[in-house]
Amino acid sequence: MKITNIRTYTLHHDLDRPFQSSFSVFRARRHCLVEIETDAGFSGWGECLGPADINAAVVRSMAPMLMGRDPLDIEPIWLDVYNQFRDQGQRGVIHTALSGLDIALWDIAGKHHGAPVWQLMGGAWRREIPAYATGGFRPEGGDHASACAVEMAQYVAEGFGAVKIKIGYGIASDLRTIAAVREAIGPDTELMIDANHGYDAVDAIEIGRRAQGYDIAWFEEPVLPEALRAYRQVRDGQPIAVAGGETWHGRWAIDEALQQKAVQILQPDVCGVGGLSEARKIITLADIHQVRLVPHVWGTAVALAAGLHFHAILPPSPPSHEQRSPRLEFDRTHNPFRQAIVDQPIEHAGGVVRVPDGPGLGISVNREALMRFCVSS
Repeated sequence: MKITNIRTYTLHHDLDRPFQSSFSVFRARRHCLVEIETDAGFSGWGECLGPADINAAVVRSMAPMLMGRDPLDIEPIWLDVYNQFRDQGQRGVIHTALSGLDIALWDIAGKHHGAPVWQLMGGAWRREIPAYATGGFRPEGGDHASACAVEMAQYVAEGFGAVKIKIGYGIASDLRTIAAVREAIGPDTELMIDANHGYDAVDAIEIGRRAQGYDIAWFEEPVLPEALRAYRQVRDGQPIAVAGGETWHGRWAIDEALQQKAVQILQPDVCGVGGLSEARKIITLADIHQVRLVPHVWGTAVALAAGLHFHAILPPSPPSHEQRSPRLEFDRTHNPFRQAIVDQPIEHAGGVVRVPDGPGLGISVNREALMRFCVSS
């Protein structure tokens, strides 16, 4: 079996109602998918986290290194490609682009062997994943506290036992939002806060101290991802567990953060960390450093499927009778092509999502829907 072609698909949808994180405005949903074709008559699919156009350009620059190779040589391909780009690419888009390629190779391997990716990677500890609803961005020009409270209450009504909201818009404003959401969802729903690195250490510590009474499960990306010493200051200076890692690309960046004891909860994204191959190595690092793994997920159903396979293989840590399953991040913000591009949408039932059990990623891409949203391929 040989690789015969590599395609990228940039998907785009303009939003009628833009929304804000702490530092950016989402006016459109835009994601990059990767397809690797083989002479065996089937393709593999992957997705890249981050800027779609840049990812697509880097994937195309990497593609000649894969042409004609056996797609089952996943680890040799990963290292050959990374080594070619490593002098200028130990972080960032090199890893996100390589992630899409790597995930597509695992999809091919599963289809070739007639087995789901989780089985090829050693077997599943769990086949159903409890999910938390991600949303709570600030509507552009709207009141964040009231809008967020209504939104989170709706997710709880759908059956989610945990929700995550966005903060980073100012201490007073964020505390009003946290209070409003906690009142709306009641005392029994887990609540997480995500600042998208919108604070410095001083303000993050103040937020953590003042928000502790609202029973916050974790405080995500409180400060800039490069500022590992500031992460440690926040971890030591306030009582809420600190989470991060979606932008720490590759095992070297993850190890550096863990060596500095930056977080108690690690959040690698398989579409950004270097794909499923690299994500599997992160499991060992997390085990050695004894931090919780709660992977980040953001994108289309392709990213969601890849994230589910990663969740499935995460070992219980520690092994015990009352094993804790990491929660799956389940994006609820508006994205019309998230599920439309697959024949069988990946949805939750009462806040629980089943891991696909078909060959490879266990999804079938709907090409008609794909091309309806595709603006570049």
